Amino acid sequence: MKTVINFVVTLVAVTLFAACGNTQKPAEADPHAGHNHAPGEGHGAAAEKSVEGVSIKDDQLNPVYQHYIYLTTALVNADMAEAKIAAAAIELGAKEMGSGAALAALASKITAASDIETQRTLFSDLSNDFIARVKSSGLTSGEVYVEYCPMALHDKGASWLSNSKEIRNPYFGESMMTCGEVKETIK
Repeated sequence: MKTVINFVVTLVAVTLFAACGNTQKPAEADPHAGHNHAPGEGHGAAAEKSVEGVSIKDDQLNPVYQHYIYLTTALVNADMAEAKIAAAAIELGAKEMGSGAALAALASKITAASDIETQRTLFSDLSNDFIARVKSSGLTSGEVYVEYCPMALHDKGASWLSNSKEIRNPYFGESMMTCGEVKETIK
């Protein structure tokens, strides 16, 4: 019996070691690609490339905005853990910005939230901050869309930024994926 247990433990260890050793994932297959590091660390050429061709003029805001897009996607997919990772990255990046304290505090609340609905509610204030910052900064390339759902936050309505005209609602996710409209295009 002891031999069987030792064999199983060895087999599991070898399998885990082999699986963990495969670090050559294509970026498109890695759900954490582009946002599993602290802002400012290991960016290199990746920092130069922006999400879907959108680049913000403010060099400090640009990488933080990229994490915002990942946060939006996580909320659309109702992925609370991924939303926490993206919000933590926003918080770190915002702390590096000269005027990012309020943005960092908002992101911190999303990271600390205990459920997806709370994250989605807090996302509204974060989005309003981002909308103002992106409008103020302007873009060097691409277009950003200010999208709005009138039913979000118990019919109070809420906005968010997107790199696509297609509505993918982060406040409701799957239950009302296409609820909303493009209110403005930032160029």
